[in-house]
Amino acid sequence: MILIISGTNRPHSKTLKIAKCYQQLLDRKSIESDIFSLEDLPANILETDLYGKRSPAFEPIQEKISKAKLFIFIAPEYNGSIPGALKLFIDCCTFPVSFYHKKVALVGLSSGRYGNLRGIDHLTGICHYLRMHVLPLKIFLPNVQNELNAEDQLFKEDTLQFVNEQIEEILRF
Repeated sequence: MILIISGTNRPHSKTLKIAKCYQQLLDRKSIESDIFSLEDLPANILETDLYGKRSPAFEPIQEKISKAKLFIFIAPEYNGSIPGALKLFIDCCTFPVSFYHKKVALVGLSSGRYGNLRGIDHLTGICHYLRMHVLPLKIFLPNVQNELNAEDQLFKEDTLQFVNEQIEEILRF
């Protein structure tokens, strides 16, 4: 199963909308996937799940992470990098079973013109440290507010072409 990580805890984010678009595209290819949104992290995660501690609220999240073999991280740009909540989430996951030698595809998005290029570079470094196998084809969605139509669907032909190409690469990965 592919686990799509919506990489922000911001309510009603475009990140989650993009994650849902990826899930729909995978569904059309009969590929099983699930979404984990960082909105669903325990509110007190800083106190309960760092440095080897594990709360009952995080246990089902950890189980989902441990079972996944392939991830798609959808990461918005926050201050030229990834959201702190995404890094905190990664840090809270059990090391090394959560991510070691698992596969990951990366998608960056921003309201600016570069689609979180620097943040995805940072996230790539984190993934490499965790010994993850990073899909070379990364997708960057600049001006993400212009990529979704009124139904929160990706609609631009070139964007859909690149996203579908990445999905095909994920399936061969």
